[in-house]
Amino acid sequence: MGRNTRKRRTPLATKAIAASAALALGGGGLIWANFYASAHESNHQSWGGNQTKAATAQVATISCPDVGQKLTNVPNQARTEVAGELANLDRQITDAYQRLATTRDAQAQDASFVQNSILQPLKDRRAAILDRIKLEITRVGGTVPGDLSVLASCTAQNANQTTAGGQQQNNTGGQQNTGGQQQNTGGQQQNNTGGQQQGGAGGQQQGNAGQQQNVGGQAGNGPVAADFVDITKVQPNVPAKPRRNGNASTGTFTTRCGVNANKNHNTDNVIVAPGVANGAHHLHDYVGNQKVNAFSSNQTFLQGGTSCQNSSDLSSYYWPVVRVQDGSQDFDQNKDGGGKEGNVGKILTPVSAQIKYVGSPTSKVVAMPQFLRIITGDAKTTTNGLANANAHWSCTGFENKVQLTTQYPICPQGSKVVRTFAFQSCWDGQNVDSANHRTHVAFADAGGNCQNGFKAIPQLTMRLVYNITPPVLQNGQVKNAYAVDGFPEQLHKAATDHDDFISVTKNGLANRIANCVNRGQNCA
Repeated sequence: MGRNTRKRRTPLATKAIAASAALALGGGGLIWANFYASAHESNHQSWGGNQTKAATAQVATISCPDVGQKLTNVPNQARTEVAGELANLDRQITDAYQRLATTRDAQAQDASFVQNSILQPLKDRRAAILDRIKLEITRVGGTVPGDLSVLASCTAQNANQTTAGGQQQNNTGGQQNTGGQQQNTGGQQQNNTGGQQQGGAGGQQQGNAGQQQNVGGQAGNGPVAADFVDITKVQPNVPAKPRRNGNASTGTFTTRCGVNANKNHNTDNVIVAPGVANGAHHLHDYVGNQKVNAFSSNQTFLQGGTSCQNSSDLSSYYWPVVRVQDGSQDFDQNKDGGGKEGNVGKILTPVSAQIKYVGSPTSKVVAMPQFLRIITGDAKTTTNGLANANAHWSCTGFENKVQLTTQYPICPQGSKVVRTFAFQSCWDGQNVDSANHRTHVAFADAGGNCQNGFKAIPQLTMRLVYNITPPVLQNGQVKNAYAVDGFPEQLHKAATDHDDFISVTKNGLANRIANCVNRGQNCA
């Protein structure tokens, strides 16, 4: 997933924002995210006195231009090498963030410490990698974007610039608004919570995690109180689904692949960082194909076996785990991608994971091609902005009324937390992937139509349900928070939620899915 391309800062609003997601009510009373533009409409909610303004001078995280999203035309011969260099950029940012988090005393004593000791060395290292990327592209006859060199510089974001949903819209880095969706650019003030006492620029008190902390959370990198909202206090924000025409494909196909009860985890991402161990810097749940890691190939997928009841479904469905930050640790507390990178707490297994393919309200669908790769959402919205955000959080009993993008819900007693994903449903008809892993697929527009010659494909939707004891907000702090795993500098914001998919089928299953959807049948 791409990193930050944002160059400018604007003041942030002081109210919490609940971003809407256009979801449709599907069969069986479930909310299936059959929407056609990943909408982010602001819905301002004032939710008590739980917001505590952070010190404005306090550096919270590092924001770097999103190189990967600028590279839309990398020749196939250079993609493996370029992907490896992009993974090196990710690793550099992770290392720089860890240095930022462990030098608070030095930052408090020297106002130029962050610039001179963290950002300038990071710029120099990034420049060397950008030069290597240029070389890899040009040696196979490709064209390098003319402004690539300017992407070497990173900036420090203060605590009040990294709110839960307060990301600025990115207009400069090749991020695509694929559905004409509205963007949520307001945001609530950042808190310094999670059991830590608020302090000045680097001089905060030591918190419950036994180390100097900056922006809350059990590991000192979020989440904070402003990242949560009592869902009963949020106004309904789910718009009506697009109107169907006579050519609509109204069927559904459900595949049952389990909840990852066998704990098939790793911190790789074979789509974005093939051949790079710990390329995701956070832990994934895997269902479906059982042989997916950074070193897997299409041939590996065909031999992988599956957790799905339908043995012809060898597709890989994987998403970042959710953890409860209750002071406990899990098996990876001392491992890369886990506790070493700020992903801490008890890993939760969903109580249900429902995977369903749905149709288009305006056309028939074509079968997904073998080995099609789709990433939905953006793991780096804290620094990227919300252009590619596609997170949807809700609670059972509220899904057809409230969907949140920039906050985690606090559910009432008896209600469970729900993560819903709706993948891009339009395909360019030619490519199973693209250089930036986005441009070969797109969301339909607000009316449900695919644009620019793209073809409708069965839309993959997922609904993950969790039993989570509701977090408690008190005096600007959050106790027993839960959060999705992520890159350490992304501060565990709700908007960073994302989902990954590789389509692998046999025995004609891809055609059967499309035919079922086109005929208006409900198949499993």
